[in-house]
Amino acid sequence: MSALEKIDLGRLPQHVAIIMDGNGRWAKKRGLMRSFGHENGVTTVRQITEIASELGIGYLTLYTFSTENWNRPKDEVDALMNLIVVSIEQQTPDLIKNNVRLTTIGNMRRMPQFARERLEKCMDDTAHCTGLVLCLALSYSSRWEIVEACKTLAAQAAAGQIQAESIDDDMVSKAMATASMPDPDLLIRTAGDLRISNFLLWQIAYSELYFTPKFWPDFTKEDFCEAIVDYQSRERRFGKTSEQLK
Repeated sequence: MSALEKIDLGRLPQHVAIIMDGNGRWAKKRGLMRSFGHENGVTTVRQITEIASELGIGYLTLYTFSTENWNRPKDEVDALMNLIVVSIEQQTPDLIKNNVRLTTIGNMRRMPQFARERLEKCMDDTAHCTGLVLCLALSYSSRWEIVEACKTLAAQAAAGQIQAESIDDDMVSKAMATASMPDPDLLIRTAGDLRISNFLLWQIAYSELYFTPKFWPDFTKEDFCEAIVDYQSRERRFGKTSEQLK
């Protein structure tokens, strides 16, 4: 029986977030330039988006480019920016066909103007779609997001719009870039590293974590389904006991 056949469609995670790691190492193992790894990783993005949409998952957030990635060699950054934009433009017709809406989170002000404008057009073109929401975390880091949320709340308090002592979890969540989405139920990381790397730190407080040694270009639809099956085997207690849940 395949992993897909084992999935209980009545207990799907509403939101899956993925740290897509290992493109460079995948290429290096094959004696290729890192850019080849990123190019093959695009194929995986398309396949995982397809299966997430087919299953009926509501939100898929992909860690596409972190604020720390700006520190990589300029030629790699330039190639990544171009690859991201061209890939999304090429996939936009399929996104529309599959009723997938594209959105982004991150400090888009740091993105090159050509990339920002072309991505905004792709988002506009899919704005009418009502199925899976595909969220690309671009020029994103969780610490940046939390600092921005603090600035927003501090400004509101200074303007007398809110009282500082009234700030709670819900208000902080609504100040986050992900305010329009539920918190991830499942976080997947490929390529074997056992860390979160500054990704959705506030939002994954109660997410289930799934790590796989497979590099992102080797991560298949079946692997994604296996992660869902593993997620469905877990008991999510949110601080309660098993007896309380029963």
